[in-house]
Amino acid sequence: MRYPTGYFLFQPLLATVIALLLPWSTGQGEPLAVATTVGMIADVVEEIGAQCTDVTPIMGSGVDPHVYQASARDVRTFGQADVIFYAGYSLEGQLGEVLAGFATRKPTVAVSPSGIDPARLITTQDIYGVDPHVWMDVSMWSGIVPVVASTLSELRPDCAEAIGANTERYQAELAALHEWVSQAVASIPDESRILVTAHDAFAYYGRTYGIEVAGIQGISTESEAGVADIREMARVVAERKVPAVFLETTINSRTIQAVVDAAERLGHRVRIGSLLFSDAMGEEGTAGGTYIGMIYENTVNIVGDLGGTLPALPPALNDWARKWNLVADGRY
Repeated sequence: MRYPTGYFLFQPLLATVIALLLPWSTGQGEPLAVATTVGMIADVVEEIGAQCTDVTPIMGSGVDPHVYQASARDVRTFGQADVIFYAGYSLEGQLGEVLAGFATRKPTVAVSPSGIDPARLITTQDIYGVDPHVWMDVSMWSGIVPVVASTLSELRPDCAEAIGANTERYQAELAALHEWVSQAVASIPDESRILVTAHDAFAYYGRTYGIEVAGIQGISTESEAGVADIREMARVVAERKVPAVFLETTINSRTIQAVVDAAERLGHRVRIGSLLFSDAMGEEGTAGGTYIGMIYENTVNIVGDLGGTLPALPPALNDWARKWNLVADGRY
């Protein structure tokens, strides 16, 4: 079941959403059992909920949410949770009916529609209506933080003070990350500032940070790119003399390899760049397994492979950098 763009509540109605959650408020003491769909949401919850939450994402590293189907284990996880957070805008595809069912029984929050100004969304002409990959713009993704914080605080008022402090710290980190990405991408030479990927997950990144984006497939990964798509992308790569094209951790490499081969037949040799995180973060226990690390590593790889120069990380990210053994210039 696909939901129209306006189906879920937007940020102006957030106070009403929270009020509706109150009948389900849990007791104090034990951590809230939180279920999320994608890891990007789980990481936000963990950052601001800390010891007050026990978070379980149902989709891990390398999992494509566009085609994901819920297992019996996932349904149990949702059933045992005190609250469910998911992205919305049909990112989770076939999970829509499952999530709608749980929304009648417990707090079930679509964070993107609830926290992001609709005027900032990229609309599409496909069944989605809206590009759901909003986390690629750090300034937009930070809009979900108050949604998560308010929901957790209402359900666990004894943790509200800690959640508030964590929220302030995390939003400062995200603001610093946003500025750092802008500076990093701006260092790429103009002629090389084009990001070619397997599917169209980087439109918000491109619009915000000033790099042209070309995805071989559309927003969804449910259908594969055709021969005409590959030929057209190869033509663009050859004419623009693109130095590198990029694989994604959730997408099969054959589409990108086909573009590389076709471009070579047109007389331009392009290399396959580093792996990018698009619809899922990296492995748990790694820097890329955090939202900040996901965006950081993507930017390091894009800027490096397209000939730019990385600026030093800002002071607000020092604690994050030390945790993952980054040196002063922001590199491993």
